[in-house]
Amino acid sequence: MREKLSSWDRSLFDKVAARHWPGGDRVLPRLSRGADHGLLWLGVAGGAALLGGPRAGRAALRGVASLAVASATVNTLGKRTVRRGRPVLDAVPVIRRLSRQPFTTSFPSGHAASAAAFATGVALERPGWGLALAPLAASVCFSRVYTGVHYPGDVLAGAALGVGAAFAVRGLAPALSPSAAPARPSAGAPALPDGRGLVVVANGGSGQRTSPRAAPGAEVLKELPAAEVVACGPGDSLADVLEEAAVRAAGLGGALGVYGGDGTVNAAVGVALRHRLPLAVLPGGTYNHFAHDLGVHSVADAARAVRAGRAAAVDVGRFSGDGRRPGARHEGHFVNTFGIGAYPELVRIRERWAPRFGAWPAGVAAAVRVLRTGTPVELRVNGRRRRLWALFAGNCAYRGLGPTPVRRHDLADGQLDVRLILAGRLARTRLLAAALTGMLKHSPVLRAYRTHRLSVDGIAPGTPLAFDGEIAPAPGSVWLAKDRRALVVYRP
Repeated sequence: MREKLSSWDRSLFDKVAARHWPGGDRVLPRLSRGADHGLLWLGVAGGAALLGGPRAGRAALRGVASLAVASATVNTLGKRTVRRGRPVLDAVPVIRRLSRQPFTTSFPSGHAASAAAFATGVALERPGWGLALAPLAASVCFSRVYTGVHYPGDVLAGAALGVGAAFAVRGLAPALSPSAAPARPSAGAPALPDGRGLVVVANGGSGQRTSPRAAPGAEVLKELPAAEVVACGPGDSLADVLEEAAVRAAGLGGALGVYGGDGTVNAAVGVALRHRLPLAVLPGGTYNHFAHDLGVHSVADAARAVRAGRAAAVDVGRFSGDGRRPGARHEGHFVNTFGIGAYPELVRIRERWAPRFGAWPAGVAAAVRVLRTGTPVELRVNGRRRRLWALFAGNCAYRGLGPTPVRRHDLADGQLDVRLILAGRLARTRLLAAALTGMLKHSPVLRAYRTHRLSVDGIAPGTPLAFDGEIAPAPGSVWLAKDRRALVVYRP
């Protein structure tokens, strides 16, 4: 079989070399040179970021990150594993040949990997833009065969690796979804014209602070001029401010609002539940995962729901511990994720790097750092001893089969989405290879299942846990469960 594939590959290469392609001699060699070191794609990304607005910037950044992962994979795993020689150029017309021939091995094509990775990465954020880039990416791929520096099989393998790299990056940093999760409708939230009766706590410390930002209350009052906005500054206790706001909202017969990121939302959830108040989530943080899964991508989205009284009942995850370890977090809740092992370390590094590099690049870089330098943890999951890189539990089922979440379709399904990354021989390499080849579902390194309850014990002292982006010491034992449709939250 291998000899047949090699023979087919060489035969196809010879056919491309022998055929005359009108206009190809002028365009394709230049295009191939322009894509050296990813310069073509970096130029496209820079133009999109400057001219296309924030969402175009995210798409460009996703494309560049996918390109970087693809390039690293080709140069470290691909070319060192399969040392295939370059094609003989005798059959290739001189006018097509590159002035400077590459000296690395032929399999797989790095240019094809970079082109496919960038176009796919952009498409995962902006499908229309990705479709527009597809002909350019395909032309770069074909140019490598046309100029005689790669066999067709090298290009196909490189393109497949590039697509896999883009999906691997999506697993680490999910794309924003334009659709809202179909959470159950609820009649328990009042319509508040212009926000009258809504008391919003605006956490000025939320989000990355790589550049100055306007006062958070101004954005809220622009959409909801009758709302009351309470600012929570660096010296204030967020818990106390939320408590006072909830008392005020209950007195008005209205709702509690919160402007901030996922950690701020987590703090507000407990207060809203205790006072039995609807919660309005106005995205103002770094990631805003919960808001996005509700379909709330901006303050304007939340404002429309508040004015119309559109709301949903969603699940809340709950965890409790044994209470015997000083300083450990023994009880709490989460609306997004809970994790032990490498996941809390990833959160810690991401939060430290985000002010310097931006939230999204920091998340990708932190994941790479943790997989390279992290150490496994030993604990018991539902009574079974495990040695893990990470334990992840999501509030409701997430899309995707990887070790990290993408997006949720339903925020009230009553399930915990559990992912276990098993430690062992070459576990990290096998996990990365499975992600890049689209075979995560079958990887022996990853265990994924859905459940209503989960027990984790035998946790060593000093082990951190993470919930909704916050980090705390873990108790010796933790039990996870669900409060079904416990929280009423506004959504479009």
